[in-house]
Amino acid sequence: MHMKTGVEQAVYAILLLNMLPDKAVLPGEAISQQVSASPTYFQKLLRKLVSADLITSVPGVKGGFKLTKRPEDLCVYDVYLAIEGQNSLYSSSGILGDMLELEKDENCCLLTNLMDEAEDAWKSVMKQETIAVLARKMQERRFHAKTENLKRWVQEKMVA
Repeated sequence: MHMKTGVEQAVYAILLLNMLPDKAVLPGEAISQQVSASPTYFQKLLRKLVSADLITSVPGVKGGFKLTKRPEDLCVYDVYLAIEGQNSLYSSSGILGDMLELEKDENCCLLTNLMDEAEDAWKSVMKQETIAVLARKMQERRFHAKTENLKRWVQEKMVA
């Protein structure tokens, strides 16, 4: 399995939006710079987050983005689903059926159950980790000073 960079960028973008005071927004261009994403590509990610109702877009000169949910109610899996969709991580290509010379309607795979179980466990872990928990982890001693700098950056870039 390989998760695309977009999920990581989206999670960190949401962590930036979590630093905003009420009624303030953060411009998409500023967010894309901070998470090292091309503005064009990042606009697509932001649209996916808006479509999933994880963030909202405020149009206009003083526009930008803000969270639609409390960080306690937003888990990493929500972000993953918004960016990657609900496709299963594993899909049998029918190799065993070919090896055993089975008819096409007799498709079987010894890995499907194992992969489904692994995916369920992976989803469960991602559903337990909220944006609020990640935000608290950013406040830990080793990140604290740098997180304070990032908060100041957000304050400078935000539109109230």
